[in-house]
Amino acid sequence: MDAYDPTVTDPALYKVIFENERVRVLEYRDEPGDHTHVHRHPDSVMVTLSTFRRRVASGGRSVEVDLRAGEARWVGAQEHAGENIGDSATHSIFVELKEPAPTTGAGAPLGPSAG
Repeated sequence: MDAYDPTVTDPALYKVIFENERVRVLEYRDEPGDHTHVHRHPDSVMVTLSTFRRRVASGGRSVEVDLRAGEARWVGAQEHAGENIGDSATHSIFVELKEPAPTTGAGAPLGPSAG
C-alpha cells in the first residue's frame, strides 16, 4: 500500500467499505476542525452523504468548497490535504477507479468538480 494512501495517512477518517479488482470504495467521516494529511486519490466519484464545507490544498494553492448532501462529483486523480472549515460533520463516499485513466494533455483540477 502506498504511503500516501488516505487509509494510511488518516486511518481514523477513511475506511475501505468495498474493494474488488476494478474499484475501491472508501467512506470518509470527519468533524468541524478536523484535517487530513497529504494523501492521493486516483480518479474517483465522490458522493456526499452530508452537507459540508472544506478547504482542499495542494502545491501552495487551495480552494474552498461547499457541498450539499446527495451530490455526486467527479474527482480527478490528485494529491492534496483537506480541512473541515464548516460547522457540520463531513460524511462522503469515494468510488476510486483502479483502471488507468485515458491519456489527456491537461492536469486535473484541485478539488471536486461538477462534471
